[in-house]
Order: sequence, then C-alpha cells, then structure tokens
Amino acid sequence: MEISAIDLFCGAGGLTHGLIKAGVSVCAGIDNSESCEFPYSKNNVGALFIAKDVALVTASELQGLWGDSKIRLLAGCAPCQPFSTYSQKRTAEDDSRYPLMKEFIRLIEETTPEYVTMENVPNVLKKDIFQTFLGRLHTLGYKTSYSIVRCENVGVPQSRKRLVLLASSFGKQPPQIRTTKNVKTVRSAFKNLRKIAAGETDATDSLHRCASLSPKNLKRIRQSKPGGTWKDWPKSLMLECHKRTSGSGYTPVYGRLEWDKPAPTITTQCYNYGSGRFGHPEENRPISLREAALLQGFPPEYEFEKLPLQTSIRDIAKMIGNAVPVGLGRAVGLALMRHLKQHQNDET
Repeated sequence: MEISAIDLFCGAGGLTHGLIKAGVSVCAGIDNSESCEFPYSKNNVGALFIAKDVALVTASELQGLWGDSKIRLLAGCAPCQPFSTYSQKRTAEDDSRYPLMKEFIRLIEETTPEYVTMENVPNVLKKDIFQTFLGRLHTLGYKTSYSIVRCENVGVPQSRKRLVLLASSFGKQPPQIRTTKNVKTVRSAFKNLRKIAAGETDATDSLHRCASLSPKNLKRIRQSKPGGTWKDWPKSLMLECHKRTSGSGYTPVYGRLEWDKPAPTITTQCYNYGSGRFGHPEENRPISLREAALLQGFPPEYEFEKLPLQTSIRDIAKMIGNAVPVGLGRAVGLALMRHLKQHQNDET
C-alpha cells in the first residue's frame, strides 16, 4: 500500500516535491495564494492545486481527494510568522492569534488520517497552541514524535532549524528523521550556473536573475568578504545606524555567502543584499532567484513562472522563502515510509 498525501498550506510545492521524491503519492495541495498554482502544478504532476483558504476546507472535500486510499497523510506547515523570533509581537499567548493551526487540528479531528506531519519554526514549541495540537493528537489515539531538525543535515545546502512532528494512528511511535554527515555547500549548489551581473538575467534561465544594486551598494559589496560583515568596509560606506552602539550587533546584513559552507536561512527577502547574508560569494551582486531556490533544495529545472510573462523578483522570492526545503520534505516522507513498512511487517 502507498501513502496518499494532502499538503495543506502547500505554497509553491517544497514539501510536496520532497514527499514525492521519497515515494509518497501526493494527490493535492491546498493554499490560498493563487500565484503558487503554476509552480505547484507544473512541477508536481498528478497533484491537484486547490486555491482555497484552509478555514473553508471541509472534511468531505479531503475525503473526496483521498478517495479509496487506505493510508492517508495530512501534511501541513501553517504560516510561521506568529511563532517566529522575528515577530515584533511580544504579547501574552492568545490562541486566537493562531487560527490556521486550529484549522489544521479541526481537519485532523474530522478526517482522522493514518498519518499527520507538521513542520514549523522551533519557537512554536514554546507556544500553548503546540501543546494543544499535541494533546488533541494523543486524545485521538495517535503516537507522536517530534524533534528540531537542522536542514543542512538532511541534504539541504542551508543552515535552517525546523520543528518536525510526525504522528501515526498505527501502534508504534514514528521514527526520528534520519540525518547525514554529507553536508552540501553553496559551492555544490551553484556549480553549474553562469556568471551574471547585478540586475541581469541569464539568457538560458529566466529564473537566474537578480536584483540591481545602487552605486553605493555596489561599492559596499566590492568591499565585502565571504563570511565577513559590513565592519570590513571603510567608514565612508557604513550606514549611520551601524555606527551607533545599538546597531553594531546587526552584522549578518550586507554580507556575502561562503563557498564551502551551507547558506544561512533563506527568507522571503533573499533577493535583497541589505536584508541578510544574501550577497554572492564572488560576483558583485545579490544571489539570484535560481540560487535561492537551489539553496532551498529545489531542483535546477523547477519552474516558478509561466513564460513569457515574468513574475516579479519580490513575488518569486516570497514563494521560495516561504517554502519547506525540499530535502526536509523528502526526509519526512522517508521516515513515514519506513514506519509504514515496519507496521506492515508487524502485521504479517
């Protein structure tokens, strides 16, 4: 028997693509962002994209998508902004701030799939909503396991920590995610790409394009070292905020990647040289959209826009930065496949 999955909050398809690579059959992805339909459908053949708010999705709709599948997986990464350490809100816990997590719980309760997986930022562990989520799963009879996974340890050329929860209605606790010591680097991700300048597009790959730089930022990146900081610049190029004590700690911005290390976390601002360590290690430009996608584990042929129309750099960067890294999705799928195989062996 195969696992048939539905991917809630699917975005451009990072989790779905990883699950498929692990041998999981994904029948549908659901997301309220219509811009994600093309990349999701184009690169994940057989998986139906449904542009819909998860709050409006019913149990009968999910059951119709699963059809006669005996082993069902409901997967989801609810948008993580409320749980992120970057959030500016520092107010007391209020579950009403986390409606999408509550909708995920609702759909689990109404459909009771054989498997559930949830991926989010590690900070969600500190929130009451996570304990509520866990408690509901246990009440329904699920066995659960969860851990903080470093994406560079599951084949993604990027340092990124994610909480991964696995739940099974079968007898045994799901296994932990398997990791590897074979860490991929920026060099391995970028090895087949052509050189481009700031603001240019590769003639053979429309996604290998990057934002332009102002004359001053071009001077700044020329003074930047791989892995260095803006403190390497002459004072004439420094921002006023960085000269003050209060701004001296923000060293990762305006930085270059390092060739032989994984990249830092790829965010929705990955196209912007001033928003993080998003400068190319060697060329005087920000990283391109293709490079950002590769650092998220998307294969080099993954398409994000329907040509000849060209989507804005900002909109594609948002899709890429919000995606579940493909290698993490694959690791989740492989863990569930191992668990199913063990269950089937125990039944015979």
